[in-house]
Amino acid sequence: MKHACAGVILSGGLNKRMGGKNKALLSLAGQTILDRLQTAFEGLFDEVLLVTKDPLAYLPWDLKIVTDLLPTRSSLTGIHAALFHVSTPYAFITACDTPFLKTGLIRILLDELKPKWDVVMPVTEQGNQPLCAIYSKRCIEPIEDQLRNGDPRILNFFPKIKVKEIPEKRLRQADPELISFFNINKPEDLKACEKML
Repeated sequence: MKHACAGVILSGGLNKRMGGKNKALLSLAGQTILDRLQTAFEGLFDEVLLVTKDPLAYLPWDLKIVTDLLPTRSSLTGIHAALFHVSTPYAFITACDTPFLKTGLIRILLDELKPKWDVVMPVTEQGNQPLCAIYSKRCIEPIEDQLRNGDPRILNFFPKIKVKEIPEKRLRQADPELISFFNINKPEDLKACEKML
């Protein structure tokens, strides 16, 4: 069942710890992380966006490609751009460096989506997971206010909105090992992913 929600991949980082390599285009078992994320999105979203500073790198993919609207370079700026550009009231946001994102975990978040919530976010023992969460277009204004005040931290605008937290126990029903939240920051992480595969 499709929801009134778009799927969004953020790919705007500098990738310093990966030696500048584009993490979305890293290959695992012959498949890019971007391809793996698109597979995880299958059957869930009619609209899929990619937010990036380098649109030309993604022309081979069948994606709607958009760029940041505000100058601050941050994940929050990418979330803002995504919400501005999607045609749906909600957007599921993920980072481009999470190769094991599970479709079932996204479904759990979508199942919890109600009009009263501005954000539906997983919470694990490691903490909040704002880069694997659903955001409402109602978040645009508080995000803009915060970025104009020079604060790029995602969680800092949450006191102004209504957040539904999804506990780890519920998340493990779809992703027992919570590997959806494993992200690649360093070359060692990529090697760890290869072992996991």
